[in-house]
Amino acid sequence: MQLLQNKVKEEGIVLSGQVLKVDSFLNHQMDPVLMKEVGKEFTRLFKEANVTRVLTIESSGIAPGIMTALEMEVPLIFARKQKSLTLREDIFVEKVYSFTKQETNEITVAKKFIKPGDKVLIVDDFLANGEAAFGLARIVEQAGAEVAGIGIVIEKAFQPGGRLLAEAGYRVESLVRIASLDDGVVTFA
Repeated sequence: MQLLQNKVKEEGIVLSGQVLKVDSFLNHQMDPVLMKEVGKEFTRLFKEANVTRVLTIESSGIAPGIMTALEMEVPLIFARKQKSLTLREDIFVEKVYSFTKQETNEITVAKKFIKPGDKVLIVDDFLANGEAAFGLARIVEQAGAEVAGIGIVIEKAFQPGGRLLAEAGYRVESLVRIASLDDGVVTFA
């Protein structure tokens, strides 16, 4: 997706050979025009998948997730990382390790929002090792629903997440794939 690639080139900041900062347009301040185009592209890519729900993880996945759900005209569900007084029973819970934050979170989704027969598109901002996507997929499968696919805004293709998800049988569509962040330069795959 050229618009997204341009944003990464112009505004992305390489913090190390492993970390790309995109807080000016994706995960702190958000570019709504870009997010709208991201939603359109995921809708185009997964139009034949008969998606009934979009699932993401708070908070950075919400913008691309909501724009995708809007384009698909289906609900968006986001897995919560924080404990909630109103979300204690009848929940799916999975542990997910965050590469960027270097911590493990328990993510939760209320059981009433994903049902057997649903076809769920998982959307997330980044793919590194695949932990978040695998955690969300386990929740979908616990519900007796089907993972229709996994849409990733930016994949760090030099990390194993995309390969591991594909080997597990999931369809993964990444809008931008990064081959390297070496020497402070973004190299696209």
